[in-house]
Amino acid sequence: MPFAVYLLGLAVFAQGTSEFMLSGLVPGIARDLHVSIPAAGLLTSAFAAGMVAGAPLMAVLTLRWPRRNTLLAFLLTFLLVHVIGAVTTSYDVLLATRVVAALANAGFLAVAMATAMGMVPANAKGRATSVLLGGVTMACVAGVPGGALLGEVWGWRSAFWAVAVALVPAVVAVLKSVPSTGGEKPVRASARAELRALRRPRLLVILGLGALVNGATFCTFTYLAPLLTGVTGLGSGWTPAMLALFGLGSFAGVTVSGRIADVRPVRLLVIGGAALPLGWVALALAAGSPVAAFVLVFVQGTVSFAVGSTLISQALYAATGAPTLGGASATAALNVGATAGPWLGGIAIGAGFGYRAPLWVSAALALLALVLGGVAAIAGRRSARRHDNSVETDQALGAQ
Repeated sequence: MPFAVYLLGLAVFAQGTSEFMLSGLVPGIARDLHVSIPAAGLLTSAFAAGMVAGAPLMAVLTLRWPRRNTLLAFLLTFLLVHVIGAVTTSYDVLLATRVVAALANAGFLAVAMATAMGMVPANAKGRATSVLLGGVTMACVAGVPGGALLGEVWGWRSAFWAVAVALVPAVVAVLKSVPSTGGEKPVRASARAELRALRRPRLLVILGLGALVNGATFCTFTYLAPLLTGVTGLGSGWTPAMLALFGLGSFAGVTVSGRIADVRPVRLLVIGGAALPLGWVALALAAGSPVAAFVLVFVQGTVSFAVGSTLISQALYAATGAPTLGGASATAALNVGATAGPWLGGIAIGAGFGYRAPLWVSAALALLALVLGGVAAIAGRRSARRHDNSVETDQALGAQ
């Protein structure tokens, strides 16, 4: 694996810390800016919504730009809006900075995926994807709990400052180590041609499943801190540890996916897809027990990211002919889920169903993904069988 791919993972780590750290900062932001817990949770949805729109938009706008310059522009924009977010006293301004940061993050991730895919062999997309998503999971392991700890000791603004500082070495690393064309021969990319390549039914199904799985993950993850304090009965000081545990699970899931996704993706998706809804139901029922909560948070982090990472790599395999927009579409699909999940969880909490409610929403989304995946698989087999029978008939008629 080229070293530059790992440096891209470092930049993804810094940005992933920002995307996920609000899970540990929601109560503090709500108190400081005088908004409700669901309103503070919507900052995560705003970020995800920006990524939904930003991934394809930024990918198209920068399709012909030198990739190193594009990555640097996105990183510097991301850094600047975090400085603004750290000093603002307005919820509306903070919300706007999250959207702009998301646009920059979405553009960076789409271009980083295309850059990484251009540096590795054609049969190693799963491994390259796991390296990039390893940056996301390391954000859960170290960055997000670190942000929660900073928020606990010095307030939530200190976490925003920490992200801005962490981006500086990422900027230097990209400037020094990433080739301007991503390692492959320069091509005159066509947005129209790439868009045509995205219409394949298999790709659309994979993107839909990714949205549902990620929606289930973020629905619970966004409200994990109030769940721990309000249902499990743990003090707020335990939040960083629980977030780190979820991050360790997600890192384990991405690592497993990186080893399996290129060779046995279907088996992983079937087993993991069946385990996800069961795990969310188990966590909803056992959330009052600290021991059960610790175990299930780790397990769900592992399974969620193993399935999600595999779906991303499968989307990249299915998006041949769209090296840049394929990564952008995968990013957008995952963030459709990351937008809808916290929103649905917030609605359930606001309706008075309590902090267990997001867990039941997560279970429903994961179950829907399992059912739709099964239906798509059956339809795909029937279509392939009809095609084979048609070919055999044509051959038989041709032989007469």
